[in-house]
Amino acid sequence: MNPALRVIILTPTAFPNVTGNAITAERWRRSLSQKGLAVNVMETQHLDARGLVYGLDRFRPHIVHAHHVSRAGVLMLDPLVAEKYGALPFVVSPAGTDVNPYALKGAERDAVVKTCRMARCIISQSREITRLLQELLPDMEERIAYVPKAFLWFGSDHFDLRTIAACREENILFFMPAGIRPVKGNLECLWAMEKVHESRPKIRVVFAGPALDAGYAARFLEEIRRLGSFAKWILQIPPEAMCSAYQGADVILNHSSSEGLSNPLLEAMAAGRPVLASDIPGNRWLIGGEEGIGPCGSLFNLCDRADFVLKALQLANDAVFRESLAATSRLRAAAWPNPSDEAQALLKIYEGAISRKG
Repeated sequence: MNPALRVIILTPTAFPNVTGNAITAERWRRSLSQKGLAVNVMETQHLDARGLVYGLDRFRPHIVHAHHVSRAGVLMLDPLVAEKYGALPFVVSPAGTDVNPYALKGAERDAVVKTCRMARCIISQSREITRLLQELLPDMEERIAYVPKAFLWFGSDHFDLRTIAACREENILFFMPAGIRPVKGNLECLWAMEKVHESRPKIRVVFAGPALDAGYAARFLEEIRRLGSFAKWILQIPPEAMCSAYQGADVILNHSSSEGLSNPLLEAMAAGRPVLASDIPGNRWLIGGEEGIGPCGSLFNLCDRADFVLKALQLANDAVFRESLAATSRLRAAAWPNPSDEAQALLKIYEGAISRKG
């Protein structure tokens, strides 16, 4: 295959944003570029069909990789794009919300299915995504390819999360890195942390992530202001300082209702931090113990706020328990593939998609 293979990656948000999609796309761009590929990342949240055609005209890719079907890949269905680039090799990597059977309904479901059928390969990075894809597209199992997910720190800059949270030595700091939108449950997590704070006034919590849903973020801001004595919201932490931010926290939070494989949970484990995460399939296998290694955190029932409060208090009150989970996190992270391995698997998929007839 030509070492100057040109790839366009479509993603809802792009670096230097620190959303999960942006971080994944940037990790791919860097590791694929190191293998000699020319990679252009295009952000789709404000991109229309005409803008995509313009980008394709200028870059002339050999293949398009849409990371997120409903917020990126569906652009390839637009008649303006399809007329000129319908025969261009195309692969997709769905997000958890793309294949969530409870969220995927009607016209959106039809568009996701049609886009996946157009793709020459459907890339999964978690067991749960693979399972859901097999249910959604039972006749296309041979096009589903599993690529183990890597993680990458983008720098080692310092970030004093504890000072921003007004933490003293006795404070226990919870940290939730996630864009502010309903599927991430930031607002619901804040309300649950209010209950934790009532029982344990020395806890603090920091939320970090951009406003991705205007109405939801407005409500979240109102509540952050009301609960500002123990809760803070940072719009964005520099990507180069994320490792330092994680290391400043005592517990990492995930309150999502749908996940494929969460970048923040991978990063939390790589930073050696315990997690408190919603007990959903996309989180369960990652956090629970497997292959002789114990759990990396606690899972809570998303429909039971009292269960969240109980698990959060256990983590806040037991430093030995936190450290045992952190040690397991480090063990699990040490066994993950590196970005070069991940990029090599993607390259193999790209080459196969290009050689395959549409």
